[in-house]
Amino acid sequence: MRILISNDDGYFAPGLNILATHLAKIADITVVAPERNRSGASNSLTLDRPLSVRKASNGFYYVNGTPTDCVHIALTGLMDEMPDMVVSGINDGANMGDDTIYSGTVAAAMEGYLLDIPSFAVSMSQHNATHFETAARIAVELVQHYAQSALKSPTLLNINVPDVPYEAIQGRSITRLGKRHKAEPVIQLQTPRGETVYWVGAAGQPNDGGIGTDFYAIAHNHVSISPIQVDLTKHSQLSELKDWISK
Repeated sequence: MRILISNDDGYFAPGLNILATHLAKIADITVVAPERNRSGASNSLTLDRPLSVRKASNGFYYVNGTPTDCVHIALTGLMDEMPDMVVSGINDGANMGDDTIYSGTVAAAMEGYLLDIPSFAVSMSQHNATHFETAARIAVELVQHYAQSALKSPTLLNINVPDVPYEAIQGRSITRLGKRHKAEPVIQLQTPRGETVYWVGAAGQPNDGGIGTDFYAIAHNHVSISPIQVDLTKHSQLSELKDWISK
């Protein structure tokens, strides 16, 4: 297999390096990642300036842009052959529920999906994770399983892994995205110059985290595997809107 690897934590991130080390044992890998941490960049493309691609001493390519830039450039000009799969991660922190809207990790995988390539986004269940090795092993297993038995429909999987030793994983669950309470208020500070600055507040706690959700799976030491899509249309409201606009 040929696999393109990217992330949003930057080309120097430990999760990316561990993932690349493990996937290199089963595939021909190419790593194209941001030159710095671009967490929360979502699906943004850099359109107001040209981008540069450089190669690090370990063979990783890094781009002075967003995760989406990295995958887009790799697939539309940098790579000589299209990969069989895109794997994004391993993110240092969860991408569950509403997180997926903002996540650069998910966005990198989504860019591969938009170009008709099966794509996985892999994240740890918490920040400052210590068991990236567990997630890397899970990623290898899922990639190998997909290679042997590919899904019939286009595939974009959001995978979250408990931050525990591999032996403590209790199973793999197919889940839907849960939902968080609204985010905490912004944190307002004064600079030494008397200017007011704001830090974005922390994400809210789970609001919809019951059985079947990604939050529930992680709470019970299961790997959460959620199939996600790009279509944002609220199909259930189309009929109501037609009636509304006709009035």
